[in-house]
Amino acid sequence: MAVKRSADNIILVGFSGTGKTVVSREVARRIGWEAVDTDEAIVHETGKTVPGIFAEYGERRFRELERRALREALKGEKRVVATGGGAVLSEENRNLMKERGVVIRLEARVSNIIGRLRDEAAHHGESRARPLLATDDPETTARELKAAREESYTAAQDMVVVTDDLTIDDVAQEVIEGWQAFSRSLEPVPRQRVAAEVRTGVERYQIIVGWGILDLIGDRMRQLGLSGRAVIISDSNVFHIYGRRVKSVLEGTQYKPLAFVVPSGETSKSFEVAVKIYDFLVSNRVERNDTIIALGGGVVGDLAGYVAASYLRGIPYIQVPTSLIAMVDASIGGKVAVNHPQGKNLVGAFYQPKFVLADVQVLTTLPKREVTSGWAEVIKHGLVLDPDLFDFLKNRAADLIRLVPEAAVEAVARSAAVKAEVVSQDERETGIRTLLNYGHTIGHGLEAAGHYETFTHGEAVAIGMVGAAKLSQRMGLLPGKLVKEHESILQKYGLPVRTRDVKETDVFTAMQVDKKTTDGAIRWVLLEDIGHPVIRSDVDVRMVASVLEELLK
Repeated sequence: MAVKRSADNIILVGFSGTGKTVVSREVARRIGWEAVDTDEAIVHETGKTVPGIFAEYGERRFRELERRALREALKGEKRVVATGGGAVLSEENRNLMKERGVVIRLEARVSNIIGRLRDEAAHHGESRARPLLATDDPETTARELKAAREESYTAAQDMVVVTDDLTIDDVAQEVIEGWQAFSRSLEPVPRQRVAAEVRTGVERYQIIVGWGILDLIGDRMRQLGLSGRAVIISDSNVFHIYGRRVKSVLEGTQYKPLAFVVPSGETSKSFEVAVKIYDFLVSNRVERNDTIIALGGGVVGDLAGYVAASYLRGIPYIQVPTSLIAMVDASIGGKVAVNHPQGKNLVGAFYQPKFVLADVQVLTTLPKREVTSGWAEVIKHGLVLDPDLFDFLKNRAADLIRLVPEAAVEAVARSAAVKAEVVSQDERETGIRTLLNYGHTIGHGLEAAGHYETFTHGEAVAIGMVGAAKLSQRMGLLPGKLVKEHESILQKYGLPVRTRDVKETDVFTAMQVDKKTTDGAIRWVLLEDIGHPVIRSDVDVRMVASVLEELLK
């Protein structure tokens, strides 16, 4: 039975040294709530330090005190509660947290955790308060303890804030925004809708968009007559958050799920990783009537789709995108691929999924940069093919940035419908589908020049769209005011419009091997107006160099 959720409290969980106490105080200060620290409550009640309680009475007694302190803290409302690092180990504690508030996990690299604990000890002049520092190898001890608690953290959390490169102010802001997004998720919203249907020469499938619909995967598979086993392919970040839930849903609909988890990041979209997945499929005797589930962002979707297209000459697969870019673009249309050292997506196929299921609610658990990146593709769809969507994005920007459910589902559904209609008309990218490459020529060049680490895909495409707009202006196609409108809406959504992080020569070289070339000439998608794209292959390289110089200065 589902637990009735409340957003009346904010509960911070996470390993020691992730900043729970100081962040709880700053969040409480900003929203006018009370900050409560369960460890401090225990110390106040017993008159002993936490290490002292462990030493005198043992861990079992401390956990009893911790449960009592947590129950007391969550009797009230409008509290920001900082919990001890091991509070999540108790299922009773986790259930209470889920019932009484929004559970936000603070995360950090082990090296940063140890550094912070040492700084704290030096500042207070006492290392005894942090037993980790008293071990022979604090980093190894912390890594092992953190790994042992990972499953409990994952079971407890509603969202994660990675604190490594953030200030206390930044972390507090992300916590507040996460809490606000969760609060909005409790508001009534239509659960699901068929946003569009892709119709190609031989394939026909639906794009289902909604809020909180992840548990419909198994039912949808059954409705389509998919049988056999379900093989989940996901990355380490996504699987930690949603893997158990998806496996449980599949088991509940009589599927026997298998799972293969790849490292998160663009580097996993490679031949080497694909071969490892083939080995896994062969060793588990996966057959043609089994189904691959791509659970993740664009990297996982491309990789899993490429494997599905090529294993046993093709087995069924479905797309369950968990990033905004994947929901509105990468998961729709059957373009699957792996990267080559000389360029992105150079080796791939067109292979359509059986359906796409986009649960917009999962965006509330993603890092802010990840969601921001996705808006670039949504904006692109409006700029190139749907002026009404573009106006909707301008008028509802504040709601969309905050992921208000009604607005977010609407934006994703409308953007996905644009992509679905284009794919239906041009499955193989020989005509109108090329128009969706607006901003991608420069964008892919930026990604390659940054070794797929400097920019997210959306950040690179945002800069690329500004570059395409500037080229359109130089070609006499687009008025200057619409170039400024490009920059205005991208900046409104927190996207970059220029960068100094890569070299012009590196970007230009990468663009020459991009797949959007014909007889050595780049096919540029440019604009004459919002919603009026054109394709040109006569753009002078000196003009391109001039635009790149302007974007990269």
